[in-house]
Amino acid sequence: MPSALNPSALMLFAAGFGTRMGALTADRPKPLVEVAGRPLIDHALALRDDFGPLRTVANLHYRGDQLRRHLQGRDVLFSEETPEILETGGGLRKALPLLASNPVFTMNTDAAWTGTNPLIQLAEAWDPARMDALLLLIAPERARGHAGGGDFLMAPDGSLKRGPGAIYSGVQILKTDLLDSIPEPAFSLNLLWDAMLRQGRLHGVMHAGGWCDVGRPESIPLAEAMLAEAADV
Repeated sequence: MPSALNPSALMLFAAGFGTRMGALTADRPKPLVEVAGRPLIDHALALRDDFGPLRTVANLHYRGDQLRRHLQGRDVLFSEETPEILETGGGLRKALPLLASNPVFTMNTDAAWTGTNPLIQLAEAWDPARMDALLLLIAPERARGHAGGGDFLMAPDGSLKRGPGAIYSGVQILKTDLLDSIPEPAFSLNLLWDAMLRQGRLHGVMHAGGWCDVGRPESIPLAEAMLAEAADV
């Protein structure tokens, strides 16, 4: 829930090419691929609306005009990435003047969720005195549609190190101070995480619910089945 200690803004990563989606993204951006009758980005916005007021920015690159039209009137600001896409770190840095918040929530727009709202769960666990970032993680047995191993091992105090354990869900709270220390215009937020790991300032919390990575066409029915199961409970 909103509080003075929590981010007041949300960055939606929506600029990618969605190449793993194949033909589904030949004529539309991945955030407009539908799951259970709604575009993926609408699932993300439903979580924002359930959380409460957040200044929201979406970055745009591939077929950004379609996203701009779809999101018209939805209280979303736009950060255009032209001529080159800037990856997560560069994209977030470019959007900072629009976000006007430190820390910020960031969210990938290619997942489906059940259970506790991930933004609420992060806000309740956020401790800026101990953390520079708080990542929402998924236990492997709760993850659907995910190809590959885990990303992080978590200590009892929530601090992280890299290893084949929990999976990063694509949602976090992040302090943005270190963004200006990266010289490259386009870079991954993994560079910030590495710096935070060295200082013991990267933490995680496990998601209380289900999650499906909708990065490939075959993940769509998995996500729809997960959402239907949750609705039947």
